[in-house]
Amino acid sequence: MSRVKRGVTKHARHQKVMKAAKGYRGRNKSNFTTAIEKVEKGLQYAYRDRRTKKREFRKLWIQRINAATRLNGMKYSTFMNGLTKAGIELDRKVLADIAVREPEAFKSLVDQAQAALAK
Repeated sequence: MSRVKRGVTKHARHQKVMKAAKGYRGRNKSNFTTAIEKVEKGLQYAYRDRRTKKREFRKLWIQRINAATRLNGMKYSTFMNGLTKAGIELDRKVLADIAVREPEAFKSLVDQAQAALAK
């Protein structure tokens, strides 16, 4: 059986890892062994944080909506309950954007939610 020389495939594998490690500090970007460890750990963080990002943004949207509803004399939970009773189906991302960019439009949403709760 003939011998297999791994020069081309090994070089390609190394280049792939070193390209992914570009921008790291010190030996982490220039030494292949440590670069493998750092790239793998970075990929783990990226996978985890793609899910964490969704949680963090939802928390941010809720905080913004809560702040805007309290300026209009209401609490977040009662506001959301009033919106569902009024039949207004806007997600938290859109509500937070309206609260920040268009306070007058958000005030009308609060009024509609209060009217639906009063019925």
